[in-house]
Amino acid sequence: MSDNLFSGLEQLGLGDMSGLEVFEEEKKKEQEKEKEVKSPETSEEELLYDKTYTCPLCGKNFKTKVIRTGKNKLISTDTDLRSKYNIVDIVKYDCVVCGSCGYAALTRYFGKDTSRQLSLIKENISSKFKGIDENASIYTYDEAFIRYQLALANAIVKKAHESERAYICLKLAWLLRGKSENLPEDTENIESVREELKKQEQQFIENAYQGFKMAMQKESFPICGMDEYTFLYLTAELARKSKDYAVSLKLISDIITSKNAAPKIKDRARDLKEMIKEEVNKK
Repeated sequence: MSDNLFSGLEQLGLGDMSGLEVFEEEKKKEQEKEKEVKSPETSEEELLYDKTYTCPLCGKNFKTKVIRTGKNKLISTDTDLRSKYNIVDIVKYDCVVCGSCGYAALTRYFGKDTSRQLSLIKENISSKFKGIDENASIYTYDEAFIRYQLALANAIVKKAHESERAYICLKLAWLLRGKSENLPEDTENIESVREELKKQEQQFIENAYQGFKMAMQKESFPICGMDEYTFLYLTAELARKSKDYAVSLKLISDIITSKNAAPKIKDRARDLKEMIKEEVNKK
């Protein structure tokens, strides 16, 4: 048989079809997508811009780095719902910090404090705050980590809802995971560094789990922008990561048997149930 898939069309006057490939267009799309994910031509700095905020505590205007939408493409999602992108780790840029007084919060909570909460921040943080570098062109993982730690300190002293504190802990865990995944290969004692980062990540995971578990009993949905079943799934996954399998399986069952949970979150819950089975069977 001839290698030319279009042999015979010559009689119809279409003798120049031999170079056509059946799936050429799809091949090109896949190649372009792979190239975009593996070797982004756009740098992290190029995807950032300065956004001006007014501090709800001291009243001063300040700027913080924000990610431009469009070129930063989602490539995967971890089991605990951490999104991974091809160019910029978005977690690094979701914390707003006033460099003058030390007020700090996740973007979703910025400026939503009561006067009493602001007073507590002023008394316990601003009175001791020595400033933070605001001139960086990008935030390294270490710089982002400090910013989130400051946000957690703010949340604790102002007696924020358990969910807010837990969500900050979860994002601190994500930052440590991102740092581990992006360590330069020439890092000295790289495996030891990764092991230590993993330990720190686990501490924040367990804190996030405890906070979400308390929030589930006290707060109404949506919580941290999540609907009930997304929140239950995330808490179930954090319970699994904390080896609290009984609670995790109970939440998974609540999701799977619900008539209101979306099919996608039910599928995630089923996958999580299988993961727990595998972990238990290894013991």
